[in-house]
Amino acid sequence: MGVPAFFRWLSRKYTSLIVNCVEEKAREVDGVKIPVDTSKPNPNEVEFDNLYLDMNGIIHPCCHPEDRPAPKNEDEMMILIFDFIDRIFSIVRPRRVLYMAIDGVAPRAKMNQQRSRRFRASKETGEKIEDLARVREEVLSKGMYLPPEKPKEEHFDSNCITPGTPFMFKLAECLRYYVHDRINNDPGWENIKVILSDANVPGEGEHKIMDYIRRQRAQPDHDPNTHHCLCGADGKYFFS
Repeated sequence: MGVPAFFRWLSRKYTSLIVNCVEEKAREVDGVKIPVDTSKPNPNEVEFDNLYLDMNGIIHPCCHPEDRPAPKNEDEMMILIFDFIDRIFSIVRPRRVLYMAIDGVAPRAKMNQQRSRRFRASKETGEKIEDLARVREEVLSKGMYLPPEKPKEEHFDSNCITPGTPFMFKLAECLRYYVHDRINNDPGWENIKVILSDANVPGEGEHKIMDYIRRQRAQPDHDPNTHHCLCGADGKYFFS
């Protein structure tokens, strides 16, 4: 569930922990978009072996992107998620392993908390719509002018981001297709091992990632000099 304000405390106490990264952008030549070649050396002059993605830290921000309108449906959500992964991959450029972990069924205590939060959000949204309709009727009944209501637009409901929903099954299928496409068409993906732990696997994403790292460290052929990069919403980016 994360530690409240942990990243803020850590960044204030140890200011040198925050390092700006160099990010290459895709170029456009004669109207043709040329993607970043991730097989080339990392522009940050640091090579990483393994990249771990806590996917819920990617999925939820894609519901409310800062640089574009919110997605209207699941298809737009998938595109935003793929673009997000592409951007992180082009920055880190792992050479051995890409591990993507989606939150599975949570422990009972957190499951109760998640359910109450989602039911409350759904209830508040319904109450807001009813209040707006009531106020609009009162204003019109007094003979005042109101501009016509905007047509209801399609929007993506973030409450479906929970294990067991059709959206999570579709997301897992789309991610498998995405991985196969990148392995076949992107030279930076050719020689890496890609692991997808979807919502059918119990446990939170960060827990599954740490369990995988512990298992790898226990292997007799483990390289102690392996460089790890973990990306998640609870702690931003961690490098080791």
